[in-house]
Amino acid sequence: MREQAPFHISYWVIAVLVFMAIQYLLALQQPVAQISYSEFEQYLREERIAELAISERRIEGLLKEPRADGSQRFVANRIDPALAEHLQQYPVRYAGKIESTLLRDLLSWILPAVMFFGIWLFLLKRMGGGIGGGMLQIGKSRARVYVETEMKVTFADVAGVDEAKAELKEIVDFLKDPQAYGRLGGRMPRGILLVGPPGTGKTLLAKAVAGEAQVPFFSISGSEFVELFVGVGAARVRDLFEQARSKAPAIIFIDELDALGRARGIGPLGGGHDEKEQTLNQLLAELDGFDTSSGLVLLAATNRPEILDPALLRAGRFDRQVLVDRPDKLGRVQILGVHLKKAHLGRDVDPQEVAALTPGFTGADLANLVNEATLLATRRNAEAVDMQDFTAAIERIVAGLEKRNRLLNPREREVVAYHEMGHALVAMALPGSDPVHKVSIIPRGMGALGYTIQRPIEDRFLMSRPELENKMAVLLGGRAAEWLVFAQLSTGAADDLAKVTDIARAMVTRYGMSERLGHMTLERDPHTFLGEGLPGWKPQHDYAESTATAIDEEVQALIGAAFARSLALLQERRALLERCAQRLLAEETLDAQALQALCEVPAS
Repeated sequence: MREQAPFHISYWVIAVLVFMAIQYLLALQQPVAQISYSEFEQYLREERIAELAISERRIEGLLKEPRADGSQRFVANRIDPALAEHLQQYPVRYAGKIESTLLRDLLSWILPAVMFFGIWLFLLKRMGGGIGGGMLQIGKSRARVYVETEMKVTFADVAGVDEAKAELKEIVDFLKDPQAYGRLGGRMPRGILLVGPPGTGKTLLAKAVAGEAQVPFFSISGSEFVELFVGVGAARVRDLFEQARSKAPAIIFIDELDALGRARGIGPLGGGHDEKEQTLNQLLAELDGFDTSSGLVLLAATNRPEILDPALLRAGRFDRQVLVDRPDKLGRVQILGVHLKKAHLGRDVDPQEVAALTPGFTGADLANLVNEATLLATRRNAEAVDMQDFTAAIERIVAGLEKRNRLLNPREREVVAYHEMGHALVAMALPGSDPVHKVSIIPRGMGALGYTIQRPIEDRFLMSRPELENKMAVLLGGRAAEWLVFAQLSTGAADDLAKVTDIARAMVTRYGMSERLGHMTLERDPHTFLGEGLPGWKPQHDYAESTATAIDEEVQALIGAAFARSLALLQERRALLERCAQRLLAEETLDAQALQALCEVPAS
């Protein structure tokens, strides 16, 4: 790397002295006559003086008309201490003047200059010009560098993503022996892109690669490249790669690559947008000049691969993508095994059961679950973390915090009880539905007045039309119970209706499960890891207005059939619904065993 010359404060001192010298030379260009005190008195008697400035030892004056030598200003040494009284006899303007000294001149110039440059440098540092270097380091990379001894994470700390680990173990072997991979004429990928939902362990995997290979690890976020000043992003990209090459073999890890690598030409035009494109262009240029035999590996992570620039993903740049997805049940058991090592567990804690209760949880979610369970056990002064703590932590994460101080009037409480029991009884009646784990009417979170938790038996990746119809019937079971018992509907089913509508619409537009519209896809899912959770997200579609009307009619028909089915099931079990709802009102929470016992007791 290029070494910059050291910067000394003497440069500022020289600049100030030069500036003072220029001012002094400019002042000398105006002729000033040096006269004797007798000449001064003569000018005074002849009334040739226009004004005077009197200091302690000097007299400076301006004549009404120039002298013969062309000078109009003069200077004389002061002799008479009572000069002011003497001047009152003549029509001349005079004033006192503080005599200039070298120290006073230096302070009058240096202090303002030092204050100005000090404030300027302070503002540059505050505006993000770089850590510890101000404007002089503004183009330097802000990557955090971890040397071999600092990176303690290994593949043993990563669980539940065996396929991704297998892909990255090849990178570790390459970093340990780069020359071996050129033996048969092949080369390692220039860049490896880790894609997947948030919290699945992409950053942890990258650190594990560095820890296993025992090489320096350069970590930076995609948002740290672009700053206030134009050209900073490209300069930081260059400096990052220069630093990494100087320490090769090494790993460069860019987290949240979508902040830097968003597709060009998308979004409003402007200075900030142009600066991002310039930074991206520099990254593309660095990847083109990447020498894979040097032992340098570029890793990046994103959860929005669909918005990345195509030039970034082409072969020869990020030419390998590794999916780090949510773990299945076996993966969750492995992840729990890593996090449970630090907890004092009770004898009834079974990782298999905890994994079965947490479908869809990521590695970060499971780490948070173990921590929440530990805190709950600590709160009740327990000696160990029991299964009840894990169950309470799961409910806390899934449904939200208990709101026991949220008081419902008796009528609302009764409606909630029948609503939740409607969900539970329909789920227990339909074959293939997930078993009911718990029913409660204790308010939780921001708006849930009650909840019904179902526990899947196994991870599922395909669903048939009957299974989707059963799922809709379970979601509408609460609304059907309200209509059956109270002959009116409430706002409590708003979330259920939204989920049912999404399922029915997907059946018609994406899965081709409508006999009327046939086997065709009418709306395309962009397959985003974040898309459906973003405000304003809509699937892509291209069809006529008449087709849109037909879609709405088919969706209404599916939802209507599911509601009628739920209503019929509850009518057949009206006595059981009454009995279970009354027990729920009395106890507030019923688990799977209590529900099974109620269903087995014959009606009196």
